[in-house]
Amino acid sequence: MTSVPTVAPVPPVLDLTRLTRRYGSLTAVDDVSLRLPVGARHAVIGPNGAGKTTLLNLIAGTDRPDHGTIVLSGTDVTRKATARRSRLGIARSFQQPTVIPELTVLDNVVLAGWPHHPKRRGAWRSPSRLRSHTESAFRHLTTVGLADIAHRTASTLSHGQRRMLDLAAALAGEPRLLLLDEPAAGLTDGDIGRLLGILGGLPASVAIILVEHHVEVVAQLASTVTVLAAGRVLVTGPTQEALAHPEVRDVYHTGTKADMSPAPADQRG
Repeated sequence: MTSVPTVAPVPPVLDLTRLTRRYGSLTAVDDVSLRLPVGARHAVIGPNGAGKTTLLNLIAGTDRPDHGTIVLSGTDVTRKATARRSRLGIARSFQQPTVIPELTVLDNVVLAGWPHHPKRRGAWRSPSRLRSHTESAFRHLTTVGLADIAHRTASTLSHGQRRMLDLAAALAGEPRLLLLDEPAAGLTDGDIGRLLGILGGLPASVAIILVEHHVEVVAQLASTVTVLAAGRVLVTGPTQEALAHPEVRDVYHTGTKADMSPAPADQRG
């Protein structure tokens, strides 16, 4: 009798367990648990100050939890440094694009991908290795529609182009988990459409966590949603069900209309 080989289950790309972060008397993230499969398209939404950006900071490693664990593809990264998490497959964008204005568009992406490239050591002294880095960066610029301006200085770019460059830099690390903090902020309708096309075309192996105030963007991109309120999970589930949940409607509609639009950077959560 032929035995059937057993297949080990694929671990979730991200497993958060009872994650908590306090700042003095303020609990910004309060006992948050979340499990996402490989290739997830997940959004985190909520009113201003709900703890959304703090949650991304905890996952990326720019902030540390007071309690709870963060597991990436079966590896506990709770106490690992940001650079180590990045090499393990976490990439992120920020509310404000973090490009280096003095460098060219191409060099921004080359630099972002450098720590992740398997042939990074000694590449400056090896033309073939440097060419490999450059070709990889060009592929990502092509993905975001910036290849034709690769040799322009980043300081000359429009806001929308900087957003696309920030995304290309994040993709340069070949992430398994991409954290996007309000990527549609300040974009025109045309730029938003382009952004949705780019994100929708990413490989299924790349999971996305999207923090976004534009509910229309969330509805088009995310298949599942977590709604935060005062640092706690209010609802997690399929996007349309979560957006239609009575408690979610109460959180938004009992506040001001400004709760649904971007707040100043220093007031966001």
